[in-house]
Amino acid sequence: MKTHSNHPYHLVDYSPWPLTGSIGAMTLTSGMILWFHKNEMYLFYLGVTITLLTMFQWWRDIVRESTFQGKHTIKVTEGLKLGMILFIISEVFFFISFFWGFFHSSLAPTIELGMIWPPKGIKTFNPMEIPLLNTMILLCSGISVTWAHHSLMNGKHSQTMKALMLTVLLGIYFTILQAYEYMEASFCISDSVYGSSFFMATGFHGIHVMVGTTFLMICLMRHMMYHFSKTHHFGFEAAAWYWHFVDVVWLFLYISIYWWGS
Repeated sequence: MKTHSNHPYHLVDYSPWPLTGSIGAMTLTSGMILWFHKNEMYLFYLGVTITLLTMFQWWRDIVRESTFQGKHTIKVTEGLKLGMILFIISEVFFFISFFWGFFHSSLAPTIELGMIWPPKGIKTFNPMEIPLLNTMILLCSGISVTWAHHSLMNGKHSQTMKALMLTVLLGIYFTILQAYEYMEASFCISDSVYGSSFFMATGFHGIHVMVGTTFLMICLMRHMMYHFSKTHHFGFEAAAWYWHFVDVVWLFLYISIYWWGS
């Protein structure tokens, strides 16, 4: 293995994780199709297992390279930042497609929908109940993750840990309330275009909250092991950017689907 280079870039070593990650993703999606059509979940569980094992070992390798081997130079970190920004932009356009579909159907309801919105027979959620509470939870989590970031930059280890713990707990609380709301829903994903739009948009946002909470949990564990310093903590920064993105998407979801759309 090469120990010295004359450039600031990190040329990664050979790794099996992109291959196992691809196999895991294919197994997971195939398993979901089998689950939906035949109610058999063994392939889905296998896909989840392969994906989780890949994530754990790939992240372990990246942590080793960045924290202990010093391979994440300023130049490499700049590239990682740009990559994360472009990833979040791609996610923005992903959600724009759901909003586009929702407004296309709601601003000019077709004759099949009775030319009214919400369609007849759909009992919508009260935007002043659980949706408003969830909005408050995510806004508070945005404040707490910013508190964690500023504490980290000021070298306040204990405060960063408390703020990160609070953010993770708020993320879990949001997910529990969203699950409860789904269980209480009077309509399902197949109930006209309203049901499809509602569950696709809020469901994918819910998945993003779970992913963001996982990111922050990993950051919390790494912080407790003193992996981050005042100047070298891009792993946490990326998680914080992602969390703010999730916050902003929810505000648009709340205003357009829960409040205006109901």
